[in-house]
Amino acid sequence: MIKSKKDFIYYLEADRIAKSRPKKEKISAKIKGILYPNIWEFQKTLRILEYYTNCKKGIISKVYRFFLKLKFKRLSSKLGFSIPINVFGPGLSIAHAGTIIINGGSRIGANCRLHTCVNIGTEAGYDDQAPIIGDNCYIGPGAKLFGKIVLADGIAVGANAVVNKTFNETNIAIGGVPAKKIANIDTFDYLIPATYIIERKINIHNELSGISAKDLKRLYPKKKINE
Repeated sequence: MIKSKKDFIYYLEADRIAKSRPKKEKISAKIKGILYPNIWEFQKTLRILEYYTNCKKGIISKVYRFFLKLKFKRLSSKLGFSIPINVFGPGLSIAHAGTIIINGGSRIGANCRLHTCVNIGTEAGYDDQAPIIGDNCYIGPGAKLFGKIVLADGIAVGANAVVNKTFNETNIAIGGVPAKKIANIDTFDYLIPATYIIERKINIHNELSGISAKDLKRLYPKKKINE
């Protein structure tokens, strides 16, 4: 959760790297982001709203937060997202526009790669029995996760899987209805571990925009990233 300006800057940078966005956007891209709803504009607005909700007080901040909420609601509606604030850790990467529904009681760790038609919700009849998902998790298209469950770090959820139980084993792929373990995997093949990159300062001298997860892993092997 963003609790300071330092956190805010860290989250934004992690999201930028996870989305393979350039460090400096062209003016034309900035204008396009204002005029036409896009995922990166949504993610930036999400983080700004989190910062102003969690950290900023006073009349001016309240007024600005009011307009931020309007913008956030408009972008959410246009893109098909129902994603509340203070759910995702740094390094979020939403792959595509389309229906995504996340319960506000969910907690999802760093470097999550999220696809369309995903639903993360509570157990039927409860408001707060929502999933807790670890770091470096990949959630495939159409996946449904619900109930008071826990997913360990490094889990990849397959397309259209229905997950209604806890998986404590790290670095595995799960899938099916109901979901079960399919294989041992490395989610660094499917997502960009932005927080690792920042902590090891790989992003300072490297643009990294437009790079794929597998190209990143080839250039910076996991052993090197984890050093």
